[in-house]
Amino acid sequence: MTPHTYLEHGLSVLQARLRTPRAPIATPTDVHPFVTLSRETGAGASALGLELVPLLDRDFAGEAGSWVFLDRDLLNRALTQHRLPAKLAEYLPEDRVSEIRATIGELVGLHPSLWQLEQKVAEAVLQLAHVGHVILAGRAAHLITRALPGGLHVRLVASRATRIERTAAALGCKLDAAAKQVDQNDEARRRFVRSNFDADIEDPHYYDLVINTEHFSAHDAAQLVASALRERLHQAHAFTTHPPIAT
Repeated sequence: MTPHTYLEHGLSVLQARLRTPRAPIATPTDVHPFVTLSRETGAGASALGLELVPLLDRDFAGEAGSWVFLDRDLLNRALTQHRLPAKLAEYLPEDRVSEIRATIGELVGLHPSLWQLEQKVAEAVLQLAHVGHVILAGRAAHLITRALPGGLHVRLVASRATRIERTAAALGCKLDAAAKQVDQNDEARRRFVRSNFDADIEDPHYYDLVINTEHFSAHDAAQLVASALRERLHQAHAFTTHPPIAT
């Protein structure tokens, strides 16, 4: 499949999953595989996500059907499933929008409170992770879903110079403009996680696997993630089958 085909397929699967009756929060015996990707700007989350979908489809098929890579375009779709206009996505960057702008928007009825919007997105992320067979990129998904078994939480990093070069190539811009974009996005993501979850996005203790994509191709990184997910599921099933005895 081409990236465009994967996106269209992902949108249709997301629609179907969010139309289903809301599933209860997972119990300890409920294990559904999913992956979260936290990333530095230019670390290659999109490339890894597209490599992972066919690999996980092959190795981790299940009743939920094909795996879905949930990037920002797919998260926009989650808003419409809550009967909220997709344009509200502009109020939900991985950063705080202007409090004055947000307050004015609420007062004149342009949108619900930012807290309510974030709750809706978090609810969709949590529901999809519970169903499983989904790759969630960004939006602090590793923190929202950390109580669910079966999840593998991955952080993607690379040197700033490499990420600037990749961003310049992707955007077709000069290196200084790419550097500004990289630095602004990284700071916005740090601020988003800190202000909404009181956590440090760069803290490695929140992740099961940290991959330096400067040293691994997207294909090789996908193999690492699949192997780690296999081990995570083995551990999760072992725990639910033979839970530790309290002392």
